[in-house]
Amino acid sequence: MIDLHLHLDGSVYPDTLIKIAKEENIKLPSYDEKELIKYLECPRNCQSLNEYLTKFDLPGLVMQTKRGLELVMYDLLKHLNEQGLKYAEIRFAPQLHLKKGLTQDEVIQAVLKGQEKAMHDFDIKSQVILCCMRGDTNHDLNLETVKLAKDYLHKGVCALDLAGAEALFKTKTFAKEFALAKEEGVPFTIHAGESDSIESIKDAIRFGAVRIGHGIRAVDEEEFMNYLAKNHIGIEMCPTSNLQTKAVHNLSEYPLRIFLKHKMLATINTDNMTVSQTTIANEFALLEKEIALTKQEKETLLRNAVEISFLSKKEKQELLKKMGLN
Repeated sequence: MIDLHLHLDGSVYPDTLIKIAKEENIKLPSYDEKELIKYLECPRNCQSLNEYLTKFDLPGLVMQTKRGLELVMYDLLKHLNEQGLKYAEIRFAPQLHLKKGLTQDEVIQAVLKGQEKAMHDFDIKSQVILCCMRGDTNHDLNLETVKLAKDYLHKGVCALDLAGAEALFKTKTFAKEFALAKEEGVPFTIHAGESDSIESIKDAIRFGAVRIGHGIRAVDEEEFMNYLAKNHIGIEMCPTSNLQTKAVHNLSEYPLRIFLKHKMLATINTDNMTVSQTTIANEFALLEKEIALTKQEKETLLRNAVEISFLSKKEKQELLKKMGLN
């Protein structure tokens, strides 16, 4: 298995959260794992992306120190390894972890330290995607993130992203960040077409995005779907999350099969494992149950994931072999 769209702060396990909170004297609403889940998971009747995003507040409390960041990353990769994943690209926004005095550089170093230790201890490969954040007062922080992505490119970091409230802060207003990324040679994916229109995706493509996070609204234009297929633009789909944020209201209208029919490089991912209470195996099981996803379609989705991953050609071949898809 492989997961290309996975947020670190949306995938903090209760045991990890409790462990760090006790070490750092952080007050939690509960110190019981089963009880704490209620504060971490988004309800199935979630009304919007903005409501969904409120579930990141609690994990953020334990991700403000080097120790906390390192442990969150290490423990997540431990869980992914136990689930049988062979490769993951894990994203986070360094600027969200500065409340106790860390710099963005120190935040990245701590996460990469956790990643390196986990890859030494477990049979899993991982890379980090650094997120810029949607907002109207954090332009300088975003530009710093871009520059740091360049500094750590091929040193544990593989790409850049733009995350946050898409409908409130339009993709087109972040042109400077991605012009700099392009200038610096940093590849990027952008969350688009989840809670905003197809124009958000088009703006991301104009910037030079090689992948799109979610990308649901691409289904609105036949010609555009053909364009994405022809230009090998990857689509990072996250079924459970897409249902919760109301990007779609039920899986009968999920455009996955339409995307595959158009030869688009669609993939299946978890987005946020604790917020959405899911795993990559659960995502595929959900699709098998609800839309009768076939074994052949599953293999196509896995091959697509390897193809659009931020790995070298040689690493992709090795991963295909490891996954039994060569």
